[in-house]
This record gives sequence, C-alpha cells and structure tokens, in this order.
Amino acid sequence: MKKSSTLSVIKSKTPKVYKSKKLNNANFGDFTHTDYQVFLYLVSKIGGVDECGKYLQPEKIQREHSLTAKEFSKLFNVSLSNCYGILKKAVDRLMKVDIQIRKPEDNGFWRINVCSMAEYNIKDGYISVKFTDDIMPYLAQVREKFILYNLKEIAKFGSLYTTRLYELIQEFQETGWLLKSVQQLREIFAVGSSFKLYGDFKRYTFVHACQEINYNYNMGLRFEEIKEGRKVVAVKFFFKQTIVNQVTNQKTGKTTNIYTKPKDQLKTKRKMNSKLSSSQENLEGQLSFEELKPETTSIKSLMSSFLSKFTSSKK
Repeated sequence: MKKSSTLSVIKSKTPKVYKSKKLNNANFGDFTHTDYQVFLYLVSKIGGVDECGKYLQPEKIQREHSLTAKEFSKLFNVSLSNCYGILKKAVDRLMKVDIQIRKPEDNGFWRINVCSMAEYNIKDGYISVKFTDDIMPYLAQVREKFILYNLKEIAKFGSLYTTRLYELIQEFQETGWLLKSVQQLREIFAVGSSFKLYGDFKRYTFVHACQEINYNYNMGLRFEEIKEGRKVVAVKFFFKQTIVNQVTNQKTGKTTNIYTKPKDQLKTKRKMNSKLSSSQENLEGQLSFEELKPETTSIKSLMSSFLSKFTSSKK
C-alpha cells in the first residue's frame, strides 16, 4: 500500500512568532498596542514543523486562522470581558490598515494589506482571519532571514514601542547591539507626525521602552546617541547577547542550537521573594519557639520556690 505523502503538522506548545526581518522593520501604521498583540497571536498560529522536524514550506502554510477571547485573555493577562472588545476592534484594524515595507536600498515602500477576510463571531467570542497572498512570504519559516521568539516574552509589555524595540533586539540578539537611524526608528515605531521634536520622540518611545524591557528582563539595555554636529542622527542600542550552544543528539546525530536568553527579572524576583518569605516564616517559628523557653524556665523556678516554702513550713 502506498504511503501518503501528506505529513501532519506539529504545533509548538508555546506560541512562537515567525516574521521576516523586513516585516520586523515594517511600519504598522495605525495599529494600537492591542491590535498588534492580536496580529502577533494570529501570526504565531501559522508556525509549526512536519513529522520530520522541518519547518513548513510556504506552499504548506495555512492562511486562515482563528483566535478566541479566552486564548488572548490567558496569554496577555487581560480580563475576559475586555477581550471581546479588543478582538472586535482588531478585526476592523486588520482589514483597514496596510503596512509599509521598505524596498531594497531605501528605494521607497511596498504597501501591503494584512488580511483579505476577517470575521468576528459575537456568540462564541472569537475572530477568524485570512492573510493576504502578499503578506504570506513574510510569514514563512526560513530561519536565515527570519526572527523567532516566544509570544509570552512580550506579554507583560504595556507599550507598542516596547514590543517593537524588543522585536528589533531579537534580530540582533547574538551580536549584543543594534544601530538604527532616527528616521528608521520613527518608521518602525509608526509615530507619523507625532513627537516632531527629537527630545519628545526619544522620551516617549525608546527611553520608556528601554526602562520597561530592563524592568522585565536582566538585559542591561542602554543606548548611545550618534550625532552629526549637534543633531542626533542615529541611536545605537547595547544589551546582553543571547548565548547559543550547539547540542548534538547522541542517538540521531542531529545538531540543534540551544538559545539562552537574558533572565526574566520578574520571575527571578518572585522566586527570591518566595525564598525570603519562606526564610522569614522559619525564622519567626524559631523565634516563637525560643521565646517560650525563658517563660517555661520562669514557671519552673516559681514552682520550685513555692514548693520549697511549703516544705519548710511543714517542718
């Protein structure tokens, strides 16, 4: 009997975002932070490997995907009641807004629509979308030209600028630095005509983003301004690089890369607080026990004194 050539798709337990580097540097126009989170969650549903462990080829990647309010609520820690409104607004944005991808050698932009179809199901609380043919090449899984990260890594961020800067860092995670002109940053952050003064642009976008990333991750993120005369023309970001170790499976002989990223600050703090709380509880228990000893000794002393007096009186 002839074996079927169709291979089943194996999905990752943790949602992962696959994006081309060009899409990673694109201008997402009027997307709000929650719109962008919805887009990323839908993108994470595209990824997967076949039974042989190979990334799906472009012709095998599905264009239609759904996202429930419950899924969004769980990953981004948003109340379920608010998620319905978020998904409904995101459907409108995904259909109306096109993204701008810069052409090679800074020769203008391509404007690409994200979805050709989007539906909001009120009764069951989910959205369904169909990505356009034009955007699919930028969502295919080719590791040499694409970035990959776990969606939960950006779940704690409260700003679109923070999420976008974190994504840029993933592109250069093994180098420990990245350089962007101020104009490139304006396009990536999609500020449009806002923050015309560089000082305002700096304060409300990447300064805040650096603070929020450092609050969440032990990344040591900082930046250096590059000037031409007195004008700042570019910004160079420095951060702890991701350590890459190659591990070979002794049975199969297959070598894979293991990526060790900067630690999650909040998770580390929670563990430390838990240990500290446990230590304090033990210490309080010991103190309570120790404090009983003098009191017990005192009672024994009083009883002994009382008995001695009672005995002497009988004599």
